[in-house]
Amino acid sequence: MKKTSILIILFVFPLVAYLFFASGINNFGVLPTLNEQLKELPSNEQEVVLKDHISILSFLGSDLEYKKANAFNLNQKIYKRFYEFKDFQFVVLVTESARKEVQEILAELETLGDTTKWKFVYLEASQIQEIYSSLTTVERLDSNTATNHVFIIDKDLKQRGREKDDEKHPYPSYDATSVATLTNIMIDDVKILLAEYRLALKRNNADR
Repeated sequence: MKKTSILIILFVFPLVAYLFFASGINNFGVLPTLNEQLKELPSNEQEVVLKDHISILSFLGSDLEYKKANAFNLNQKIYKRFYEFKDFQFVVLVTESARKEVQEILAELETLGDTTKWKFVYLEASQIQEIYSSLTTVERLDSNTATNHVFIIDKDLKQRGREKDDEKHPYPSYDATSVATLTNIMIDDVKILLAEYRLALKRNNADR
């Protein structure tokens, strides 16, 4: 009997330890708030707002041909995992000149699955720059008002992410060209934020 118990412990403990470390230590905390001063989107024809939504915010600007791969990386690694969560959305800021390219990208994304949570918002370049300037970031928009980096925004217009800067993760944004960053870091961080809202919902229901 003792021998069986020892064998069970020897088998289960390494498995539990692996799951703990593989899931990432951040899973057991709260995703840090990096910025509480993010500007809301200006009025737009799509009627998209950030407030009261969990948003993945990206800037593809005026020439989507050079950033198209970013959208597909995000779609496959992040969007497909989380789009069914209530109030979750992908917000992509583009200029009016990119309208045709947006339609082409959406058509391609539709061949891969649901696209209802993809929100392409047409703004002036100056408006895009103003929103970007309100973020905490070490990156700059390029000449096309675009960047490879994306941001997590919570329902209260707060920018969320990791505070630590290291070689694996260029704080405080997520490089959409890096599948490793999306898979090993961003997925984990989105899970943490969604877990926060699930827990808050359970507490509210319990209080009632």
